[in-house]
Amino acid sequence: MLNPQLNKHGELQHLLTIEGLPKSIINHILDTASSFVGISDRDVKKVPLMRGKSVFNLFFENSTRTRTTFEIASKRLSADVINLNIQASSTSKGESLLDTIDNLSAMHADMFVVRHAQSGAPYLIAKHLIDTRQPHVHVVNAGDGRHAHPTQGLLDMYTIRHYKQDFTNLTVAIVGDILHSRVARSDIHALTTLGVPEVRAIGPHTLLPGGLEQMGVRTFTNMEEGLKGVDVIIMLRLQNERMSGALLPSAQEYFKSYGLTPERLALAKPDAIVMHPGPMNRGVEIDSAVADGPQAVILPQVTFGIAVRMAVMSILAGTQA
Repeated sequence: MLNPQLNKHGELQHLLTIEGLPKSIINHILDTASSFVGISDRDVKKVPLMRGKSVFNLFFENSTRTRTTFEIASKRLSADVINLNIQASSTSKGESLLDTIDNLSAMHADMFVVRHAQSGAPYLIAKHLIDTRQPHVHVVNAGDGRHAHPTQGLLDMYTIRHYKQDFTNLTVAIVGDILHSRVARSDIHALTTLGVPEVRAIGPHTLLPGGLEQMGVRTFTNMEEGLKGVDVIIMLRLQNERMSGALLPSAQEYFKSYGLTPERLALAKPDAIVMHPGPMNRGVEIDSAVADGPQAVILPQVTFGIAVRMAVMSILAGTQA
């Protein structure tokens, strides 16, 4: 099975990538997230939809926002959350990834939230669970290598829908290190599936991967040209930890050509919104005046991320609102 995300009834079994995900499922996740947004404003920020379920967070890469928001989302659904300390786990003693999964499954895990440096690791786990006949255990990809970051892509879509309502008349620009960005790939698949007529990728030649045109994306190496008339700007950080070799002269030179300044933002539509998946590098890809300005929706993205991750987990657990 090449894509084990859906069960035989076409329902979401695992969330591994947005690529190939039907528009109806994406909209179902976004609609479900809408029902969870208000929970953050309650005195008691909990619903009992996953009471008695065990969610294991397996983060083999560093993370702040993603791990924390998954943990908050799980707890707000009343699930039991176990954060595995990878550095102190048996994987550091040579245990294989699948042996770790088997041992945790024997502890009656219901869901694994997995971040891994290797592309395809969540697929491997999902396939193993299918092969070992454990359909009750679900996998959520919290980012794998350069491949995908589906919940970030979904929360970005939720943010865009919240501020712009209709995807079918938008021009969206994704700016920066697209070559190494799993967020960019997830966003591009989501945007095209949801009917955005024009998706642009802006960056230096060295950070624009091949094949973007085949995905329906217009590429620009000139920042000013690429930002003209856009409705949404998604800024990406330079992923120095994934770079091999000198792809850029310096961070300062990068900011001169591709940093989002108030002057460059003025080239977009007056009501354009500015997004960033975090962590931000101020003075490298974005000016503080823009990051803290009225068009930035970067902190609402984080807030919406909790509701979107609640939606994904509740749908997977079969207990959606």
